[in-house]
Amino acid sequence: MQFEIRKMNIDDKSDVLSMMREFYSSDAVYTNGSDEIFENDIDNCINQSPYLDGFVFCKNEEILGYAMVAKSFSTEFGKKCLWLEDLYLKPEYRGFGIIPKFMEYIRKIYPNYLYKLEVESENTHAVYVYKKMGFKTLPYNEMYYDG
Repeated sequence: MQFEIRKMNIDDKSDVLSMMREFYSSDAVYTNGSDEIFENDIDNCINQSPYLDGFVFCKNEEILGYAMVAKSFSTEFGKKCLWLEDLYLKPEYRGFGIIPKFMEYIRKIYPNYLYKLEVESENTHAVYVYKKMGFKTLPYNEMYYDG
């Protein structure tokens, strides 16, 4: 399938917001989020935040999915880190190799980074795809505090 990967822009906000609602209400994520959080995320993507970049996958002006990547540093690995925060495709566009192409794209524009992501272990297809792309499972749980 031929498609384009490009940076998210203001015209994408409505479509991405709709996809975020779908993604965050699925079993693929632990938290449900809120429109306030989603809009803040999108605004940071389109307003050139130094911490978050957003991308959309398009074919003939139709948005097939989106991704957000957060930049940090991993002291564990001693290098810059790129968290693949949201990787979402509309159901009808899954299985066409879009995510592996996105990873090729990301590796070109963010070379020499550590790439990390979270995936629900029950999402066996996603786990299979990520392992096929070279991702490895870390043997510990992630924890958070939002105080």
